[in-house]
Amino acid sequence: MPMSLYSRIEAALAMIAENQADQPGLDEMAAAACMSPHHFQRTFRRWVGISPTKFLQYLTLERAKASLAENASVMEASWDAGLSGPGRLHDLCVTHEAVTPGDYKRRGAGLAIRYGIHDSPFGRCLLMATDRGLCGLAFAAEGEERAGLDNMRRRWPAAAFMEAPDETAALAGRIFEPKAGAPPLPLTLHGTNFQIRVWDALLRIPPGALATYGDVAAAVGAPRAARAVGAAIGRNPVSWLVPCHRVILANGYLHNYEWGLARKAALIGWEAARGEERRSAAA
Repeated sequence: MPMSLYSRIEAALAMIAENQADQPGLDEMAAAACMSPHHFQRTFRRWVGISPTKFLQYLTLERAKASLAENASVMEASWDAGLSGPGRLHDLCVTHEAVTPGDYKRRGAGLAIRYGIHDSPFGRCLLMATDRGLCGLAFAAEGEERAGLDNMRRRWPAAAFMEAPDETAALAGRIFEPKAGAPPLPLTLHGTNFQIRVWDALLRIPPGALATYGDVAAAVGAPRAARAVGAAIGRNPVSWLVPCHRVILANGYLHNYEWGLARKAALIGWEAARGEERRSAAA
C-alpha cells in the first residue's frame, strides 16, 4: 500500500479520533484531509475498502462498549485454549519467545539487530530483527523515521544496530501482505517478566476485538495493577503484531498510543472493517 495514501488521510483520521462523539460528516472529514469530498471518499475506499462514514461507525463509543462487553468471554476462551504458547495465534500466524532474564539484564549486549524502514498501510514503519526473529515494529510520521529509530534503540542500549533494509523488506511483506500457508513469523520479545506476561495477554485479544486495561490486568493475575499494565503496554516493542492498539479505556474512549491516537484509530477501524468484510463474505 503506497505510503502517500495513508499520509493523505492521516489528518482525517486524527480528526475522526478526536471528534467521534460529534459524528463528523463527510465534508468535515474531507476538509481535514484538504481534499474534496468526492476525492477523499474515493481515496479512503482505496485505503480500507469501505467509505469513511462507515469507518467512523467502527470508532463510535457505543460500538466500542459493545465490543468490550463481547470480549470478556472471548479473552477467557483464549486463555482456556492456551493461545499464549508457541504456535498459531489468531489469524496473525506468529510464534513468540522471550529473551532470557540474563539477556534482558545485559540490555542487548552482544545482540546484533538489523533494521529497515518501509511503507505500510499505516504509514512508514521501522522493522528490527535478530537472528531469532522480529524484535521491533514501530510506526513513524513522514520525516520522523529517525526519531522512531532512536526511541526503539533506547530499549536495547548495548546492542549493535545495522541498517539492512533488504533483509527487513521480506518481513514487511509477511506482516502486511501475508500469504495463506506461510510459515509462522517468529517474534523475540525483550522485556521484564511482567512485561512479557502483559504482551502475552495482548496476543490473546482477537483481531477486531477490544479489551480494557483492567481486562488485561485481570488476565495477568494483577487486577489492581491496571496502571502498571498500562506502562507495560506502552513498552510493547512489536506494534501491530502484539496488538497494544486493541486496549482502550473502560468508558470506550481511546487512550495513549506510542505512535499517535490517529494511528491507533486507524488500526482499530481497519481491523473492524476487515472483520466485517470477512463475515459478510462468509454469510
